[in-house]
Amino acid sequence: MTAELVRGQNHTLPQTRLEIRVSAGTPVVAGATLGDERGTVRGVEWIAHPGSPQLPGLEVSQQAAADHRLAVDLEALPVGAHRVTVLLALPVGAGGPARFGAVPAPFVAVTGLDGAEIATFTLTGLDAESAVSALELYRRQDAWKVRAVGQGYAGGLAEMLADQGVAEATGLAGSIQEAVTRGLARSVAPPPRTQGGDRVRHATGSADHRPPTPPPAPGPLEPLTDPATAPQPHTAPGPAAAGPAADGPINYAHPRRQHAAPPSPPPTAPPAQPGQAAQPVAGDATGWSMDERLYNQIWGMFEDLARAVAAYRSAVDFAESRMDQELDRALSDPRNRIGGAGDRAREAARAKRDELTSRAREALDRDLAQLAAEAAVVEPALPAAYAGWGNPVWHAHRVPMEIPMALRIGDLHLPERTDLRVPLLVRLPLERGIWVDSGRTASEAAALMDTDRLRGLAMETAVAHAARLLAVYPPGEFSVHVIDPAGAAAGPLAPLVDAGVLAGPPAAGAGGVASVLAHLTRRVDLVQMAVRAGAADSLPPDLDTGEQLLVVNDFPHGFDDRAVTQLRYLADEGPAVGVHLLMVADREEASAYGPVLDPLWRSLLRITPVADSHLADPWVGHAWTYEPLAVPPGSRVLEQVLAAVAAARRAAGR
Repeated sequence: MTAELVRGQNHTLPQTRLEIRVSAGTPVVAGATLGDERGTVRGVEWIAHPGSPQLPGLEVSQQAAADHRLAVDLEALPVGAHRVTVLLALPVGAGGPARFGAVPAPFVAVTGLDGAEIATFTLTGLDAESAVSALELYRRQDAWKVRAVGQGYAGGLAEMLADQGVAEATGLAGSIQEAVTRGLARSVAPPPRTQGGDRVRHATGSADHRPPTPPPAPGPLEPLTDPATAPQPHTAPGPAAAGPAADGPINYAHPRRQHAAPPSPPPTAPPAQPGQAAQPVAGDATGWSMDERLYNQIWGMFEDLARAVAAYRSAVDFAESRMDQELDRALSDPRNRIGGAGDRAREAARAKRDELTSRAREALDRDLAQLAAEAAVVEPALPAAYAGWGNPVWHAHRVPMEIPMALRIGDLHLPERTDLRVPLLVRLPLERGIWVDSGRTASEAAALMDTDRLRGLAMETAVAHAARLLAVYPPGEFSVHVIDPAGAAAGPLAPLVDAGVLAGPPAAGAGGVASVLAHLTRRVDLVQMAVRAGAADSLPPDLDTGEQLLVVNDFPHGFDDRAVTQLRYLADEGPAVGVHLLMVADREEASAYGPVLDPLWRSLLRITPVADSHLADPWVGHAWTYEPLAVPPGSRVLEQVLAAVAAARRAAGR
């Protein structure tokens, strides 16, 4: 039976191999410290945090996330460790909330390896605190217990570490937050929660014991929706409409979007035969439309795959750790080091390790087979925005009258099964810019490729993404500007130029760079002023309030200090008012500017023109291999799509 703890209450732990699950509703930093009998942390080597996530018997997440799983093996802790304190802190400088009083109460659960909850604790009553000691596991005589702590610190992570006796707590807190900032730059942003909690599977279902998180209130620069007709906390996506919204001067929801009726039940599979698993169905998730159901289903598959592999890897690590402990115990007796006793002990420990690993692999294979069957059903049912270039739906594509919820920009997979690909979807309108890395990375494919070919492929990738964005927006409500200072991208840009879908010729030279940046900076300034003043009707008639995309090739060539400052401004302020960046650059070449550009890179979602393992999921932080979307060899689907965009614009008089 689960013990629901209140602050100060303790509960005996029936086992020593545990998971600690954190659900916060907003990205938080999760860490843990080890303490001696007096609770003192002996040094940085007794602190697990995103910059140093593993200690003997303890592993924490490598990034800030709304949900965490911390692995604890109390028997494997260092000698002298009698206490494990779980710490939570809000990321600094990430643009999120600065105090726990502004977010839902974090929920912490201590579970066994089978997922069964042993004790839970909801951290209520927090206000100005930005860091909190959530709970502690401590040794009392020969037994381990868990105590609900809930001690908050308004001084943040530094004050909390100092309270535990950590020397140089301020410097350590700064390095932890720096590691978190780097992690946020590589993390795939999670989808917004629904009002009913997390993903709902109608075939199997899963319980979420945490109370539903209320949808966040829209900020002053966010698109606004009617709460009575929008059950999701996301906004109804759409291009800009030059007119006041209900609670603000500019509404970036499409004016032709209809108010949605309550969702009808999603499609369900025929009843499964006894002893057989239920058959997967496309759209088997909550949502107010099929697009929304598919979107939620894809994110559910992403999370299921991440957690299934995490459970498998944790089980394998446990099997290896248990084998090492059994060998150490068996061979600590000198009598077992000679003769057949030692050999028998080794064989028994390895056999037990192999049995545990085999059982974990069987469970993983069952999960992977179910997800593969689901992917086989979902992929053919995807609309164009969610589909790869090889999907026949693109050949029948017509430019829509409203934009979809999201756009597919690639696929993700893990080494446990490389053929099981999950579509990587980003919300529309874009919430952050995209950086296509044209430099040599740790990827084997990039290392083997010629530098010029890699740069050309990066620009081709950017052109393909720009084409997809043009194809899913209504005619004339999405514009693409290109900066190509040296004119080096004429070949890759040819499909966009030949189709006549660019807002103007690619800008070349220092003058072209300055002109385009000045134009887009002016647009951001004017729309921001209109938002703040509530005077949308005073915008100049020549101002295009539609979504704008700036494609920058070969940065930082052709950029002076003023241009770099303007680009950083567009990256920071542009997405809120419909101006987005798609950069093609090699970060090493931009290193001459020093750390001034670090915030720019961190604000962008980095993707690559070749396969590369650099993206992290928002749940357990696996390193996922990103595969860019490729146009099938010999196909002219890209040209056909751009021709359809140009024809739709002519028909609409744009």
